Amino acid sequence: MPIYNVTNESFGKLKESGAKVLVDFYADWCGPCKMVAPILHELEKEYPELIIAKINVDELTDLAVSYGIQSIPTLLVMEKGEIVNKAIGFRSKEQIIELLGL
Repeated sequence: MPIYNVTNESFGKLKESGAKVLVDFYADWCGPCKMVAPILHELEKEYPELIIAKINVDELTDLAVSYGIQSIPTLLVMEKGEIVNKAIGFRSKEQIIELLGL
C-alpha cells in the first residue's frame, strides 16, 4: 500500500480499517525523521499489506497531542485501532521490522 500523508479524517479511517498500521509522527525539519523516511519507502515495497501513515506534527498538532507525542520521530504500530507497539527516535530497518512483528 502507498504511504499516506494523513489528515484527521483519513487517519480515523485508516486506523479503523483493521489492518496493521505503522504511524510515523514526524516534522520536515527533523533530521532523524528524514533518516527514517527512506526506510519506510523500502518497507512499503517489501510489505504491501502494511499501511504506513505519516503525520506531520507541525500540521496536525492536535492529533500529535492526543497521542502524547513529545519527541519525533515517534513510530506507533496499530492493529484494529489499538496501539500495540511504540518506538521513539530513529530506528533501523531491522528494528522497525521487529517493532512491527514481521
